[in-house]
Amino acid sequence: MRLIQLARGTERCVCLVDEPTLRIIREHTSIYSMALDAAETQTPLRDLVEHAATDERLDYDAIYDGRSDWRVLPAIDHPADPARLLVTGTGLTHRRSAEQRQAMHAADTKPTDSLRMYEWGVEGGRPAAGAIGTAPEWFYKGNGTLLRGHGDPLNVPGYADDGGEEPEIAGAYVVDGNGKPRRIGMAIGNEFSDHVLERRNYLYLAASKLRTSAIGPELVIDSMFDDVRGEVSVERDGKAIWSRDVHTGEAAMSHSLANLEHHHFKFEGHRRPGDVHVHYFGADAFSFGAGIALHDGDVMQVQFDGFGRALRNPVSIDRSPARLIDVRAL
Repeated sequence: MRLIQLARGTERCVCLVDEPTLRIIREHTSIYSMALDAAETQTPLRDLVEHAATDERLDYDAIYDGRSDWRVLPAIDHPADPARLLVTGTGLTHRRSAEQRQAMHAADTKPTDSLRMYEWGVEGGRPAAGAIGTAPEWFYKGNGTLLRGHGDPLNVPGYADDGGEEPEIAGAYVVDGNGKPRRIGMAIGNEFSDHVLERRNYLYLAASKLRTSAIGPELVIDSMFDDVRGEVSVERDGKAIWSRDVHTGEAAMSHSLANLEHHHFKFEGHRRPGDVHVHYFGADAFSFGAGIALHDGDVMQVQFDGFGRALRNPVSIDRSPARLIDVRAL
């Protein structure tokens, strides 16, 4: 079952994807409110959706292509307070990602800290049921003000060195009224980072992640995450200049999903009732590793089998000089 969030001016709605149309859902205008309702009433989200879906339909093609007054929102958001949505991620979960990080930072053939952390995951990232495994790399990307939807530009700010796609699956979570994290579903994601800044020194990794990113267009609320395959590509002037098959899911990762979720939500501050979390699970390939530098207007596309239509976002590069932020005492 796949859901999508739409907005038209100040109006918004949730729809059930029923290709080639979208069925409008009554009573709720956000997936967030639906998820909290399902948690509070102890109703499976699938049952709530099936009960609330109407026969009123919208043309998905027109919306997806940008030919409608409706636009696609991120696959999950916090409608009342974007600051209460935390965007985070887990790195070094895929072998190719670790090897690309190794290549970016290694001055010789010795394993870097990045490769060693990946190997720690191989050794201890899949604990037995009920046990706690090795902690993965974790990073912060920002709050809901930096989260974008299908068709929205991802920005390279004037102070940045670069911007590049990272094709991933992202988990969407809400913390229920009892402080228990609840997984709503999963969506295609483009984590988008500044790889040139990161390459200068791996200690810049934290800063390189503070960029816009995108999820959607659809949220899969009963997705399988064992073996997920897809494709990432970059288009320039309407033509593909690079593409790569991508592989994710637990079969391709050094950590189990349960272990990644534990190490994110073990922090008390990540279990505040009513908060939303978007967590990226790691990338298998990205164009920067192939020597591609994205240009203004390039379109990044990420597609994964079983996760609905592809996520497409143009690159928007701010070429203005970096501006000093002058902080003054009160």
